[in-house]
Amino acid sequence: MRTIKPLLLLLFVIFLYSCEDIIEEDITDDIVQVVYPQNNQNIYSNVVNFQWNSLNGADDYRVQVFDENSSIVLDSLVNQNSLSFPLSQGEYQWRVRGENFAYVSSYSTNHTFTIFETDDLTNQQVVLSSPADGFYTNNPSLVLTWQNLNAADNYSFELVRVTNGDVVINQQSNLTATSLNLNSTILNQNAEYRWKIKGVNSTSETNYSARKFYLDTVLPNQPVNTLPANNSTQTINQTVSFSWSIPSDSGVIMSPISYTIEFSNSISFATIIQSSNVNVNTFQQTFTSAGDYYWRIIAKDLAGNTGVSSTPFKFTIN
Repeated sequence: MRTIKPLLLLLFVIFLYSCEDIIEEDITDDIVQVVYPQNNQNIYSNVVNFQWNSLNGADDYRVQVFDENSSIVLDSLVNQNSLSFPLSQGEYQWRVRGENFAYVSSYSTNHTFTIFETDDLTNQQVVLSSPADGFYTNNPSLVLTWQNLNAADNYSFELVRVTNGDVVINQQSNLTATSLNLNSTILNQNAEYRWKIKGVNSTSETNYSARKFYLDTVLPNQPVNTLPANNSTQTINQTVSFSWSIPSDSGVIMSPISYTIEFSNSISFATIIQSSNVNVNTFQQTFTSAGDYYWRIIAKDLAGNTGVSSTPFKFTIN
């Protein structure tokens, strides 16, 4: 029976992988229908919102854009049926196909479109560069950047502290640079912030482009080792399961937390014999050498704050 069970397990795993192919719909002969831009369409904007109809059986879509020299300027896999992308003036072609785990559809027919730059900002956008939308940080000094918009004479900026609804900076106008420095005088509270930029000239302006970021300076709580129990004995060459808990975050911004589990031969952890990063509060490890070991957990959040390590537990491998 001991040799049959592993064989059954192996067959079961192979069956699961085979089922993926069986379950996935064959979309090889299907074609995604393009919605926008259509063939030979003129676009008076610096950003193109590519759109297409959903394809039954497709989980993702691959979008490709080529310039007038047939050089690829975009090759992106997305899981929705639209994609916005900034482009400079010129003529382009684009196509899209559907994909799933087992199959890809045919590409749509190449559609040609032309981008025209104008002085009218109404349909144009300021393209934000950094930080990325949803960025977490523990640093109250932050540089915001965006791409230059040719038709804009200057830019207007707003900053809102979303957590309590305060407008931190209201309509700071006539910015001519494409970056802005924020410091601790402005970012003086842990909170979710939303920053907005619009381009302006003498006759028109864009809508605001907006992103959010989170300021979190609170350290994660100290983890608590759970299993294996302190001073436990484990068997050599067998998997040891480790688990721990952590008190709930009580900060204004609860940044996602990850963990580092460390092993050492001394309680002082003067020498780390292994360190592994995990996103859950469990871990498994097999030890091939007998002896005494110590383990501890360090919590770190997405904003970059590192908490106090857990109290080390000892275990012996026999």
